[in-house]
Amino acid sequence: MFNNDKILVVIPARGGSKGIPRKNCRILGERPLISYAIDMANASKYVDDVIVSTEDGEIRQISEKFGATVVGRPPELSTDEVPLDPVIFDAVLQKEKMIFDEYDIVITVQPTSPLLKTKTLDHAIEKFDSFDIDTVISVVDDRHLRWAYDHENKKYFPLYKQRLNRQYLPETFRETGSILASRRRFITEDSRLGDNIDLIKISTEESIDIDNYEDWWIAENIINKKRIAIKVDAYDEIGTGHIYRCVSIASKLYSHDVVFILNEKHKLGIDIIKKYNYPFVLHEEEDEIFKILDKFKPDIVINDILDTSKEYIYKLKMNDYFVINFEDLGEGSESADLVFDALYEHKHDKNNVYSGYNYYILKEEFFYQKPKVIREDVSNILLTFGGTDPNNFTEKVIDSILYSGYSGEISVILGIGYRYNEEIQKKYYNVSNVKIFENVKSISDYMAFADLIFTSAGRTMYEVCSLGVPCICLCQNERELSHTFANLKNGFINMGLGKDIEKEEIIEQLDSLIDDYEMRKAMNQRMLAIDLKHGFDNIMTMVTRYYRNVKLKKQFNN
Repeated sequence: MFNNDKILVVIPARGGSKGIPRKNCRILGERPLISYAIDMANASKYVDDVIVSTEDGEIRQISEKFGATVVGRPPELSTDEVPLDPVIFDAVLQKEKMIFDEYDIVITVQPTSPLLKTKTLDHAIEKFDSFDIDTVISVVDDRHLRWAYDHENKKYFPLYKQRLNRQYLPETFRETGSILASRRRFITEDSRLGDNIDLIKISTEESIDIDNYEDWWIAENIINKKRIAIKVDAYDEIGTGHIYRCVSIASKLYSHDVVFILNEKHKLGIDIIKKYNYPFVLHEEEDEIFKILDKFKPDIVINDILDTSKEYIYKLKMNDYFVINFEDLGEGSESADLVFDALYEHKHDKNNVYSGYNYYILKEEFFYQKPKVIREDVSNILLTFGGTDPNNFTEKVIDSILYSGYSGEISVILGIGYRYNEEIQKKYYNVSNVKIFENVKSISDYMAFADLIFTSAGRTMYEVCSLGVPCICLCQNERELSHTFANLKNGFINMGLGKDIEKEEIIEQLDSLIDDYEMRKAMNQRMLAIDLKHGFDNIMTMVTRYYRNVKLKKQFNN
């Protein structure tokens, strides 16, 4: 039984690597590359000893610091062309002379496989529970449609019988180099392979072998991967802006594991997340959120739920989560690690709050739209009042435009949560210049085509600004009145609280803007002078800084 066997792990680490000079000593994540293999092997419940074979003084120093015994690698075994077999054999002999004993199983673990897990190593060792197994090698499923070259006939030929999708091809395995374990009697100067070989399949992630800078970049991204939980919803009262912002955030967190936490009562938000195919978990009461978090074990919790309570954030912090809130004016904002607020620029005076348009996250589709070129004639007016338009400004503004005598095209985009859909469709069915659109996939195309836009003073105004389209804003509620970005200095005409505005006022403002070509050009130039394309980068800069500081404080306190 392998439980009674004496097991040695050998980590061969030369100092003269070519692809990445000095790679075994370089810092990956927050520590030297070789330390990952040492820590992984030392954590095994079966391994007795871990040694590093090297000719390099710096590697020796690092290896000993991280808990490995070091054996010297002779110069004749330290050149590029020397295979690993004699290196491992020499290291085993040296170690056995030190302990005056022999090992039963010898395992080669490469220092260039930093993502290999201890449980994988233990699984490989457990294979030796069968006396029939002489050698265990780590492999990865590498099935593909492969070709070879026939040098005699000078032509390529397929190595498959049928062209099938990858998942239907027969399994083929590629050695990863991560683990090669053999019974001691098979370790010689010329070989480490026994007669009966078993394979252990490992994940693509664990199989990464750092040979070049591209491998290093991949490994570093995986090592720095975080688990991120996003608590957000969408419903009539708050609209869809919060959830679309979080979708934009998730789309940029491709190197991390993300899960959405949604209230099962709010179908609108659930439908949106389903459409984007992000993983999500439903809850009913607030206490269930913490059960979900306890199971997912995130590093970071993002709340995009408007005002939070002191109790809610306190419970998150007591569970050691790094907490990021958006647009939070509640008491909980004081205890969050970071609060970002593009909308309420003048509402905050706390050190953990960053506000203003510099922290607005622009949807990807607006990055590749060309900026608006202002035409003298206004031939297309676009109406888009967010995902729900609870006050039905859509109908109010359509009526005002039609009553003004405007004869150009009126494009109307209805949000996914708009309640007056049937009435609007029926009312304007026979009005030739009113075009109503639903389930729009690329709203930026409609905005870029428009000569003038009516919208709320919410997140849409930033999208309009990024394109430079003259815009008239009607605020949906008192909260939107404090969204100070929608002002003439930034290229907007803000008419204030929409429910208090008469149709005659809308008509007067519309006619004035249509007739004033120079004003529309000035609005366009003011908008385009504002940089809205680096909001996510600015947020990540602050998150990285604060997150690192929090980790350092914890290390210091421990």
